[in-house]
Amino acid sequence: MATVEKFEELIAWQKARQYAHEIFELTCLEKFNSDFSLVGQIRKSSGSVMDNIAEGFDRGGNKEFIQFLYIAKGSLSETKSQLYRAFYRKYINNIILNEKLIKAEELAKIIGGLISYLQNSKFKGRKFNIKPEN
Repeated sequence: MATVEKFEELIAWQKARQYAHEIFELTCLEKFNSDFSLVGQIRKSSGSVMDNIAEGFDRGGNKEFIQFLYIAKGSLSETKSQLYRAFYRKYINNIILNEKLIKAEELAKIIGGLISYLQNSKFKGRKFNIKPEN
């Protein structure tokens, strides 16, 4: 894996950002947007996925990053659950539900792969790789 200098370079964060945007757009639909409680919850949980990836990365250590990646996966599951509520309330149809669930599973696999990589890495994080001054 090439050295990643900032969280914006992470494929997981990029995909999470795109997913949060898609969820936002979905909540702007006329049927959906009047359910203020659900709209707020699903926007927050989907945004939380990308936010936790970013925050975990900038903690500088793999253990903390892994912890935040697990939180991101939890937020992704919360978003999926809220999509089911939107479906049962007839805000979205079966095609949209399945499309968003498939994208969520793909994102979960990417995050899971990153967790696995970090768990098996000998590199413990940027904050532990401090070079002594001359």
